[in-house]
Amino acid sequence: MKRRNFIATVPALGLLQKFEVAKESFPISSNSYNWGTFYGRENKNWGENPDADFAEYAKTGLQAYEPSLGSAEEATKLIAVLKKHKIKMPSIYIGSVLHEKDQIEASIKKILEIAEVVKNYGTKIIVTNPNPIAWRSDKLKSDEQLVLQANALEKIGRSLKVMGLKLAYHTHDVELKAGAREFHHMLQNTSPENLYFCMDVHWVFRGSQNSQLAVFDILKMYGNRIIELHIRQSKNGIWQEVFSGDGDIDYKQFAVELIKKKLKPHIVIEQCLEKDSPNTMNAVQAHTIDLKEIKDTFKLVLQP
Repeated sequence: MKRRNFIATVPALGLLQKFEVAKESFPISSNSYNWGTFYGRENKNWGENPDADFAEYAKTGLQAYEPSLGSAEEATKLIAVLKKHKIKMPSIYIGSVLHEKDQIEASIKKILEIAEVVKNYGTKIIVTNPNPIAWRSDKLKSDEQLVLQANALEKIGRSLKVMGLKLAYHTHDVELKAGAREFHHMLQNTSPENLYFCMDVHWVFRGSQNSQLAVFDILKMYGNRIIELHIRQSKNGIWQEVFSGDGDIDYKQFAVELIKKKLKPHIVIEQCLEKDSPNTMNAVQAHTIDLKEIKDTFKLVLQP
């Protein structure tokens, strides 16, 4: 091929590459946290008997799982069980402490060690929620700590990118306190190619004093960073046993907005229980319904 002809194809190749990345999709997953809340209600421990637990998990029709992992050894053991039950693991969740100088390197080391293990099982997304401190007190992270945290996220994201993985930033409600300064600083001071956004829709809702407007505004502001969604529904502010398109958050409209923006994020069910949640069914029954309802609500988003 002549040099000028090759150069002329470069923009087209770039567009093709972007299109192929956008086409990448994963089966709907469920997070480990919700299973823990259902099992806890029955005085059982999710993960105590992994083989039996995932035999139950598979009954729901779910073909993928998002665990919370604390070590490479834990990841290795889990993968053996998931293989047996033919359950994929496109994403994982890892806790981290990135705002304290003496703990940052240990968190980075842990994330990268786990990543080395899970990448061989098809994992593509590493989700982290840098440890909030406001859950333990009313104290928020200082400006200096937020700078440390953003820099650490950038460093981790850059390292994972080399490994063919993507880092996704996750929040709960506390990061939206004080004008959402922690939340915005992380996404305003990191590179989109090194740090993506795992939008936990209901934590945005709750962190904004149950504001659906805030949910849609965050989608407008950071939609281009969203690679994954954690999905939960409530009624009158209380988490329900099962997901429904109708509730405090208009997920049907949310799905429409995703299509408008040509976004097809990985969807992870996180329909958890809290103190006043209804109590009418077990985890398998609830997640079977969740899977059906989410497939219906997000059917256009899930199309290849």
